[in-house]
Amino acid sequence: MFDFGNLGDMGKMLSQMQEQAQKLQAELESKTFSVKSGGGMVEVTLNGKGEVVDISFDDSLLEDKESLQILLMGALNDAYKMVEQNRQQSALGALGGMNPFGEK
Repeated sequence: MFDFGNLGDMGKMLSQMQEQAQKLQAELESKTFSVKSGGGMVEVTLNGKGEVVDISFDDSLLEDKESLQILLMGALNDAYKMVEQNRQQSALGALGGMNPFGEK
């Protein structure tokens, strides 16, 4: 009634897909993304997991809390977008060009 083919081959294929996904995850985690804002007055660096690994800012911003906050928020938001775009591009590459996100 149902032809399941060779279940051993299907298990092997699933195992290979899992290994590829783990390799992709490790590759993503090893990347870093740096963003500058305010003409380089603030720089934020995130890893591929989206964790902040470094923040630096010009000392002159210590006297202007509001500007520091605005520039820092902008840099963080831009860095998070870069991380997410990289995740999506990496996932698309792993899927061989199929786009589950519905974008072109």
